[in-house]
Amino acid sequence: MIPENDAKVGRNDSQKDNKYGSFALFDIEHFLRRILKNWYWFVFVLLIGYIISWVYGKYYAQNIYSSDLSLSVSNNTSSYFTPNQSINFIWGQSGNQDGMYLKKMLLSRSHNEFLVKELDLFVNYSTKGVIKSTYIDKTDSPIFLQIDKKHLQQINYAITLIPKGRDSYEVILPEEGQSTNLYNYEVEGFQTVSAYNRPANKIIRINEWYNSPNLRFRLLKNPETPRIKVDNIIVRLSSVNQSVNEIVSTIGVDFDKEIGTIMIINKKGFNLNSTVNFLNKSVTELQKKRLADKNIVNKNTDMYLQTNLNNIRKKLDSSAAVLNYLKTSEKLYNIKDRDEKSLDKIKDLEAKKADIISKITSLNSIKSTIQAQDFDKMISTNAAGFEDGFFTASVTELKALYTKKREMATIYRPNSEPIKEVNRLIDEARAGASGTLRNYYTKYYDEISKIDSQVSEANSDLNSYPEKERKYLDAERGYNMIEATYNSLLSRQNEAQMKVATNQSDITVIDPAKNLGQSPIGPNVKAIKMAIMGGLLLFPLLFILIGEVLDNKIRNIKELLSATKIPLLGVIGNNSNENMLTVLEQPKSSVSEAFRGIRASIRFLMEHNKEDGKGKTILVTSSIGGEGKTYVSINLASVIGLSDKKTILLGMDLRKPKIFGDFKIDNKYGISNYLTGEVELEQIINKTKIPNLDVATSGPIPPNPSELLMSERNIRFIEELKEKYDFIIIDSPPVGLVADSYELMKYSDANIYVVRHEYTEKYMLKMITEKYHNEEIDHLGLIYNDYNTKQGYGYGYGYGYGYGYGYFDEDKNYKEPLLIRIRNKVQTIFNKK
Repeated sequence: MIPENDAKVGRNDSQKDNKYGSFALFDIEHFLRRILKNWYWFVFVLLIGYIISWVYGKYYAQNIYSSDLSLSVSNNTSSYFTPNQSINFIWGQSGNQDGMYLKKMLLSRSHNEFLVKELDLFVNYSTKGVIKSTYIDKTDSPIFLQIDKKHLQQINYAITLIPKGRDSYEVILPEEGQSTNLYNYEVEGFQTVSAYNRPANKIIRINEWYNSPNLRFRLLKNPETPRIKVDNIIVRLSSVNQSVNEIVSTIGVDFDKEIGTIMIINKKGFNLNSTVNFLNKSVTELQKKRLADKNIVNKNTDMYLQTNLNNIRKKLDSSAAVLNYLKTSEKLYNIKDRDEKSLDKIKDLEAKKADIISKITSLNSIKSTIQAQDFDKMISTNAAGFEDGFFTASVTELKALYTKKREMATIYRPNSEPIKEVNRLIDEARAGASGTLRNYYTKYYDEISKIDSQVSEANSDLNSYPEKERKYLDAERGYNMIEATYNSLLSRQNEAQMKVATNQSDITVIDPAKNLGQSPIGPNVKAIKMAIMGGLLLFPLLFILIGEVLDNKIRNIKELLSATKIPLLGVIGNNSNENMLTVLEQPKSSVSEAFRGIRASIRFLMEHNKEDGKGKTILVTSSIGGEGKTYVSINLASVIGLSDKKTILLGMDLRKPKIFGDFKIDNKYGISNYLTGEVELEQIINKTKIPNLDVATSGPIPPNPSELLMSERNIRFIEELKEKYDFIIIDSPPVGLVADSYELMKYSDANIYVVRHEYTEKYMLKMITEKYHNEEIDHLGLIYNDYNTKQGYGYGYGYGYGYGYGYFDEDKNYKEPLLIRIRNKVQTIFNKK
């Protein structure tokens, strides 16, 4: 960027902002280029990730299988032990209530604990290949391991069984790991035993018990021939609780979207046969439990009626004995002129009364059961002569609410709001049930009152009989009433027994679980492979990202100019020459051409400050050493000297003299000697190969360099040189280390600040930027040094950092980057240059 004629370009009062000199924390462009530069690391970690994922999928990944079972839940039954709409509505549930109840049953601990114990699911089988272990179902094992539950057992302990022929197996236990904390399957808890030595390996036969301090088991032969052949069987025992938790976590229950009464049960596991066998057994046991729940009320009713029948039978026998006595002793069995019509009417009425009294007795039993909260002894309302859906719902609500209250009592205090709410619901449900019973009590007592009135009317027709005949008729009526009660109870008992005999489970299996050779549902090896490879890719990416965030070096010309707002005089490429005399020794190089461009730019920087007859002073500085300040000074002086301008290069970096070595000049006497008055001016000026270029070296390092540079003698020295030379190039000390250069800038016509690519720290530019925008420094320009042309940044600032395509000497060895070659190839194909 060649500066405009106004030396204060980009500066005004509104721009005096403390944001100058602030660089972006993260350079996305450089970050992406850094990724492309380190592409081979990403390829390497991708290869490593692929190998790891392949080994995992081949030798370590355990396949996960899934099997399904579908069943239908019918809603045509009503029971005190089956959920209903009312109770589920109260607790915020909806949909298929029977299905929700069964879902909870399937996922309940009690149900799955029963299956664990019934199927010995705490015994886990697997087999091991060269590397990978595979879980197998019990049915796939040639032998079953049966433990002695009375003996303490060590769980999570590998028991390896190796076939030895003739129904014998070698029991091999781990070399270490025997525990003194053993599991008791009877109490389902752990017990501590004394320390013991590792049990020895042993060969046992089928049905032979293996005994050790931490194990006792025997092997049973599988009655069916397994479909697979295994060379070893590894058995691990687990606790009942551990087995139940693992099973519950792998069961899923869902409902059909179209038919809500159809349930779909899913089981996942490491072995397909295991999931199939478990699902079928689980549903079979659920059907049995469901049928038992349906029959419990009818069985309670049968037992209740049988007890009453036994009591009535005794009364019936006693009444029959009294009647027979009257017949034989009093000879009253053949009463003349009997009013059979009235007697039959009384018999019918008293039979009805006996039936109602029996129903009231059943009502009393139901009422007392509710009051005692002993719902497991509830009898059917049929025994009380009615079927009432509201009453059944109320009783079911009460049972569920009492269960809920017991659960809540472990969490809440007795007077807490949740407990008060459940008590309110219990009172409502109890009131509903009691109200229904009161209605039937009222109905039955009204019927008895009517019957008593009708019996009284009929009895008036029998008052004409003699006392003996009336006594016989009363005994006969008593017998008939008891007999009618007995027959009524017997009829209801037969009805209850018939229900028990004909009841069926309301769960119907539609599609049982089957092994159809289903493919495993997991693990998702492809996803795991991508995760492993992607995870490993993050390492080099993170490494580069951290390096980019922590990297504070100048790498981007656009960012440099945007942050500093200081004119750019030119960009200098990498110096391939062995010394600093690039312009003299490689005049056709791109770097030399870059210095020629800088020479032209400097004239614009100084054009406002023309003074006829006096030379121009150009000061070159930088932040710290190593940024190319001296290199720029030498070559800038060289290129100006070659333009037929009388030029002198002053080595005023008195602390670190450099210039004399490249020009092969003796540094015995220099500027430091002159400023101390030891020598004359002519003694420190040295000629070079360029006729118009002289050099004054620094000389020996003085003890007080700052004082010498700030002295009046040094100012007069520069002024004197202006009379003799067209240009004075000052190689000054770095401003980031000492303040000498800031003082010298007051007497210079142009100031050059050298920034080195990927070397200068960003924070080092803050001071020079602030001074420039605060107008403490004038006529300042930047030179971007040591720019790597192979990186392909094309910003268009000067020469020496683009592509010469044969124009410069170094272009003969230049090879375009791969991305540039690809771009050019594509442009050629589409004829877009």
